[in-house]
Amino acid sequence: MLGLAVVGVALAPALVRAADPAPPRALPSFVDWSGPYLGLQGSAGASFGALGFGPTTIGGRTIPAFKTGDATGRSDRGRDATTAVGGAFGGYNWQSGPWLYGIEADLSAANLKRPVASSAPGFGYEGVDPAFSLIRAKTDLFGTLRARLGYSFERALVYATFGLAGAETRLLASYPDLSGNPLAAGPLATGRRDLGRLSFTLGAGFQYAISDSLALGLDYRYVDLGRSDRFDLGSVPGPGGGPVSTRASFTSNQMLARLSWYPGGLNLPPESDETASRDADPGETGRFSLHGQTTFFNQAVPRFRSPYRGENSLVPNQAQATTTATAFVGFKLLEGTELYYNPEFSQGFGLSRTLGIAGFVNGEAQKAGAPFPKLRSNRYFVRQTFGLGGESEDVPDGPNQVATRRDIERITVVAGKFALGDFFDGNSYAHDPRVDFMNWSLWASTAWDFPANLPGFTQGVMVEYNQAAFAIRAAYTQVPKEPSSDVLDPRILRRGGATIEFEERHVLPGLDQPGRIRLGLFTNVGNTARYREVVALTEAGLFVDINDAAAATRRPRRKSGLYLNLEQALTADLGLFARASAADGRNENLSFTDVDRSVSGGLSLKGTAWSRPGDTVGLGTTLNGLSPAHRAYFANGGLGLLIGDGRLNYAPERAVEAYYALGLTKALTVSFNYQYVVNPGYNRDRGPASFFGTRIHADF
Repeated sequence: MLGLAVVGVALAPALVRAADPAPPRALPSFVDWSGPYLGLQGSAGASFGALGFGPTTIGGRTIPAFKTGDATGRSDRGRDATTAVGGAFGGYNWQSGPWLYGIEADLSAANLKRPVASSAPGFGYEGVDPAFSLIRAKTDLFGTLRARLGYSFERALVYATFGLAGAETRLLASYPDLSGNPLAAGPLATGRRDLGRLSFTLGAGFQYAISDSLALGLDYRYVDLGRSDRFDLGSVPGPGGGPVSTRASFTSNQMLARLSWYPGGLNLPPESDETASRDADPGETGRFSLHGQTTFFNQAVPRFRSPYRGENSLVPNQAQATTTATAFVGFKLLEGTELYYNPEFSQGFGLSRTLGIAGFVNGEAQKAGAPFPKLRSNRYFVRQTFGLGGESEDVPDGPNQVATRRDIERITVVAGKFALGDFFDGNSYAHDPRVDFMNWSLWASTAWDFPANLPGFTQGVMVEYNQAAFAIRAAYTQVPKEPSSDVLDPRILRRGGATIEFEERHVLPGLDQPGRIRLGLFTNVGNTARYREVVALTEAGLFVDINDAAAATRRPRRKSGLYLNLEQALTADLGLFARASAADGRNENLSFTDVDRSVSGGLSLKGTAWSRPGDTVGLGTTLNGLSPAHRAYFANGGLGLLIGDGRLNYAPERAVEAYYALGLTKALTVSFNYQYVVNPGYNRDRGPASFFGTRIHADF
């Protein structure tokens, strides 16, 4: 009994403590990714490859080095092929605080095809027209064993990788005998070689926890398999032929979407805005702002009617993908003076290398696409705000916005490098292809040929006067040196672009919902050709190719036009938008796309009615047209900024787009997109075409 009493006395404090309410457990500030994981990965059109051959001999005769793949640009016979890569991966992570290290292995099947064109020098087929595939190279298996080093913050993980990579590549050579008749092939000689290589890989990626056991992310890897030993690849027939002996090198850039499963579970921190809502001071200002975003868009077009193709035509049966990753860095230098810088990586191409449709179907696609992650300083500008007194407003921290308090009535001056769409032609429902509509004619007024380099940015000055009920803004910026040039013209006093916009804000009577109307006027002076002039010169026989006539007659000319932009909330969740724009259509467009008249509109609906307030459904339609002179230019074989089928049976280009944006978390959205385009490139001989897309977007 005494012993029981002693035990009871000893346990009493513990029992009392157990009966007390447990103190609240501290929530983690980042995910602990420790432990094993498995997953699936894949993409279509987001992986690229290049093979180099040399030194090469034919019958003992040395020929120049040659290559195939994405490094060869327009001469790449595989540029419109769809490269699909997909497989499985698994690994193990260890984590110390926010720092992660781990090891991972993966194996993926692929159909990466990169044929060598018969125009390769030294084989004797340079004069054959049309060119054919001399050597067909296909890589059908990739595997890697990589170490990972990463940093965990909130629900995200960013990491770098390095390790070993291996691949299997098959080479098939076809050498027709042209010794009898250089225009007619005789017996075909062939050669085959299977190459297995092991070398290194480097990469980077991010992932975001979407539940307590699943993560969605993107993984980029550069694979370099080095140079092979010398091998034989058949024999070229004919007097100048003989056995082919060569060496091959192979590199690949791959971007893969990934879904990871963590069987041990993940302890998730609260989302960032939940923490901010508890701790934020409404009037808080800061000196520094850092944000980021990444967007991956995979899009495919199946077969459609295509009786002929031109240099800028849309190609059926393909898939392509684009990826961007941007940092938004901001500093408050003085009260009212802020400095911003946006470095951005971009990789990939739109369908048909962002060609074939005037109202293009991928708003993330750049005319400066690349098969590898390309770093550009897309924005760097100073913003000076002059408060004019009266009521003030608090502006929270965000991308390109340091948290601040400012006067509602104010004058703002921005100088540096930026996109004109940052300040003009805005719309709450259709303006950002990273989160809403993808079609160029839905997120922008496409007859506005806004000055920009190939990725869409320019340099200049913007001034805005703002009041509660309206705003007036104007900009003067550089224009490209010529159409589709990445170089901005430095002669800013003689060539440039001016834009002015009036924005009216209102609350619609009866609905008690806000809306805005924007009216913009623009005029650009740049080095362009006049459509009627080049058509007349070509039809008179002075130029065989109308594109040569355009290049020979370019000089400083003006293009002017206007746009009207409406956004109107109908309810708290449903919004209406509409745009109309027009340009004179006499001279070449410099920067954006081949549109002289455009109208568009649609609806955007939040998912509150089905208990998904973070989701959005969008439906929009567009109609684009050309001036008579512009039509004649394309009918005579002209090539524009995006279109040019070599001939034209004109009809207005029409499109419908629908998307569903699924908000997996407040920072991560997956969207499903469908577009239907009638008369792509204004050509009733081609199409209609359907487009299917999937978009992953994350904000940091």
